[in-house]
Amino acid sequence: MVKITKGADKLLKSPNFAISPKDKKILTQQIKESKKLIEYAPSWVVILISVCLGLGTMVGWKRIVKTVGEKIGKQHMSYAQGASAELVASMGIGLASWQGLPVSTTHMLSSGIAGSMVAKKGLKNLQKGTIKTIALTWILTLPATIILSGSLFLFFRWLLA
Repeated sequence: MVKITKGADKLLKSPNFAISPKDKKILTQQIKESKKLIEYAPSWVVILISVCLGLGTMVGWKRIVKTVGEKIGKQHMSYAQGASAELVASMGIGLASWQGLPVSTTHMLSSGIAGSMVAKKGLKNLQKGTIKTIALTWILTLPATIILSGSLFLFFRWLLA
């Protein structure tokens, strides 16, 4: 929906887009209405998500740092590998954000680290067990969060009804 409204905005601003003033007004109003629905997040939701992310990081930071920093490759990362992985991750995250695409910062950084390990000594420099676990986690994250959020929604709807 975000991509559609952004595309429609660009289309309206294009000098080559021939549309009647009446239709332009209708389309502009529809875009505004769509943006109200898709770009709105109540303050309590933003605060709750921030607190949960902060608590999760506080609890799991050591395990995350150890996995990302030491268990993806068979050797410790050099400063150059760390810098290149960070640079690639930040560029990828920036490009995705610029395009309005959702992206996991952890996935980007893990992939950057794996890429720097492969560049140094080939695929044999990766710890296959860790890579397999990370890939499986990436695959299972979407269905697991769909099921969990759907279940919580149904529970709270039942509780508050």
